[in-house]
Amino acid sequence: MLKKITLMATCAASAFALNSAGVNINNEDLELNAKLDIGQFNDSVEPESMFVGVKYLDADNTDAINNDALYEVSFLMKKPMGESGLKVGLGVKMNHTKDYTTLPLGVEFGYALPVLKLVPMSINANLYYAPKVLSFNDAQRYFEYRLEYDAQVIKHGHVVLGYRHITTDYKDVRGDFTYNASAYLGFNFEF
Repeated sequence: MLKKITLMATCAASAFALNSAGVNINNEDLELNAKLDIGQFNDSVEPESMFVGVKYLDADNTDAINNDALYEVSFLMKKPMGESGLKVGLGVKMNHTKDYTTLPLGVEFGYALPVLKLVPMSINANLYYAPKVLSFNDAQRYFEYRLEYDAQVIKHGHVVLGYRHITTDYKDVRGDFTYNASAYLGFNFEF
């Protein structure tokens, strides 16, 4: 009997764990992303606590220093902070363009606004940084921050309004370069 209850609880918990795919756009930029919840594939990992992801950002930079698309692979661990609605995550990413590679470390915050009965909404913030020791090829440093407002307008469907700022620093004469600083609108789908 205890085995059946444990199995049912595990299946119910897995049903709430969600993978996601999203698209963020503005007039000049396209960002595609996908995130897999490791808890759906590994019973020893708590659902919605460990994620691997991929991202593609094609930003139209007016400065021709680096107009290459930015590719990203990421790993994130998240944990809710009690019943406060706040989630905190620690992550690492690998960012790559043609001649620029970094391994930034970061922190992510998410706060579920206390208006869940109307439309579930949250505010999210991310901050990632790679110093010289985590920068390769022509990279000297990487810095990114992102702010997002998320509203779940339908079940497993979110509308996202956000702002991202990505600064790259090169070893050669290119120096500091704002790779992208723009607002965007997007959709995020969970499955």
